[in-house]
Amino acid sequence: MNQDIIRKAGEIVEKNTGMGTYCVLAQIDMDDYPTVSTITASKADGINWITFCTGLGSTKTNRINKCNRASVCFNADDYNITLVGEIEVITDPEVKREMWYDGLVNHFNGPDDPGYCVLHFRTKRYNLLVDWKEIRGEL
Repeated sequence: MNQDIIRKAGEIVEKNTGMGTYCVLAQIDMDDYPTVSTITASKADGINWITFCTGLGSTKTNRINKCNRASVCFNADDYNITLVGEIEVITDPEVKREMWYDGLVNHFNGPDDPGYCVLHFRTKRYNLLVDWKEIRGEL
């Protein structure tokens, strides 16, 4: 049963990436308080990892530089997928091109824009409610 829920949760996460989709990214702010942001996930590998695109020097990247612990939540009426892990800022040009999606043209001049970066989140533990079944665990 657990593997089935993990698989379904991964499919939900992957379906909720790219333009027009949103999730919540929780971080620790500069004053050591929790803070959340609504953000679009650009790509995902199930619940294993998720990438986000943002501006270099933004509040999100500054928070990561101070504390790389984060949590991501995807939710709707019929599921709640909460992932806890670590996040890093990536500026590698190849990764930036791979994670680029059309909705970013409103914020950046293209995947080679020096102000654009990728946030890479890796799940360490999860709490999944899918099909009204709840499981918790670690990856």
